[in-house]
Formats: sequence, C-alpha cells, structure tokens
Amino acid sequence: MPPQLIYEFDRVDFDRPVFTIEEIREINPQRFEMEQLTAIVYVDREGNGLIGYKDITPNEFWVRGHMPEFPLMPGVVLCECAAQLAGFYARKYELLEGDFLGFGGMDEVRFRSPVFVGDRLLIMARLSKLRPGRRAEFDFQGFVKEKMVFSGKMIGVPIDKNRSAATEE
Repeated sequence: MPPQLIYEFDRVDFDRPVFTIEEIREINPQRFEMEQLTAIVYVDREGNGLIGYKDITPNEFWVRGHMPEFPLMPGVVLCECAAQLAGFYARKYELLEGDFLGFGGMDEVRFRSPVFVGDRLLIMARLSKLRPGRRAEFDFQGFVKEKMVFSGKMIGVPIDKNRSAATEE
C-alpha cells in the first residue's frame, strides 16, 4: 500500500509556477542533461516542503540507450529528480551550508509504476529531520496523473568545493 500523500493535488497549479527553470538555475548547480526539474509549483515554508515537476521529453539523455524501443525513465534518474527538488529547498531556504547539497543516502525507495517519454512527473518532498550543519532528511513521492510511481526517504549533506574525500586524511 502506498504511503499517505505528502500534499494534496489541489495545491498544484501548473499555470502559475512559484519558481521557473531560470529561477531554479539560480539555486541548483545542475545543467544540461543533468537538470531534472521543469518548475516548482508549490512551496510550504511552514511545513518545510514543496512540489515540482519534470516534463519527460524525447531528448532526455537516457532515452536512446535505456530500453531501446521502450524507453522508461531509470529509477536512479527518478531519485535524482527528487534529490534536486529537495536540494533546491534546502539551499534556497539555507537549511544547510556548503557549496552544494549531495546525496547522503536513501531509504525505503519503492518504484511502483514506470515513467515514460511524454509524461509529466510531479514530485513532492518534505523535510522530516534536520541536523543543523550536518544533514537534512526528506520524504519524497513522485506521481504521473495522480498515480504514485515512486517514493522514499533521502538524506542531503553539505559539500564544500574546496574539500573532497581525496584530500581528507
């Protein structure tokens, strides 16, 4: 049985985005084929969550090689969509410091139905736990036509440009 909805669908207005792709680019560093959001359509500052979407086009980098003749969106890319949505919230509203927000882990990820070219993937994310300066945990859900297609929990961690695992001792 799918988990309870993070947000009701009546909060979504595709005609009036809160943040456009240009505004997302001011916060998120991903570009070109790694941009996985089209717009953000709802922000809940009191409840620490948001709703965004990704329009799946025939030009996605994975279409040509992932299941040729039957291109379904890879689960790892679905997770990246959710991570970019949660990362936008964490960086925009300064939940964590650092130059970037990176994956710290994922739990309870479930894929319930495939996502195809031509679909509009609606993604919801809400902060479930914050450890200031260390990590932000989010619940996430994805939908196509109000049908849940994936869900899970993720951890975002701050990353500094000038510090990498290779330079740590």
